[in-house]
Amino acid sequence: MLFTKMDDSALFMVVSLMVVMATTHPADSQGVAMTPPMGWNSWNHFHCGGLNEAVVRQTADIILESGLAKAGYVYVNLDDCWQKSRNAAGEIVPDTEKFPNFTGMIQQIKLQGLKFGLYTDRGTFTCQHRPGSYSHEMVDAKTYASWGVEYVKNDD
Repeated sequence: MLFTKMDDSALFMVVSLMVVMATTHPADSQGVAMTPPMGWNSWNHFHCGGLNEAVVRQTADIILESGLAKAGYVYVNLDDCWQKSRNAAGEIVPDTEKFPNFTGMIQQIKLQGLKFGLYTDRGTFTCQHRPGSYSHEMVDAKTYASWGVEYVKNDD
């Protein structure tokens, strides 16, 4: 057996990569994506200020209405500050003040034909001192999959 044990961090990275690879644009006959994953990421404009569910839903609408989705810009990615804490089971908890219907928002984006992605960090905390994935890699991967997340940005 080549691998007998894979630590949670390595497994999280593999699962994250598999999610991205499985959801990128159609591949050519060589298995290469026709484009890189393209779309919108909240960080450059919002950082942590002003980012909320209404902004994300409006952004998804604009991506569709402007024709960007037809050009391949199909990802709506939330960077840092969407998460608030962990529950007793260790699962990541969205910031419900900013995102009162987090999973509903994800489902609406997907129903519009777009893809949804999230940011996490390999450390204990993100750059903005929100919960990171360290020692929670498996539970985070399962949680993200249950929400329908199709892209994970994992910072070091």
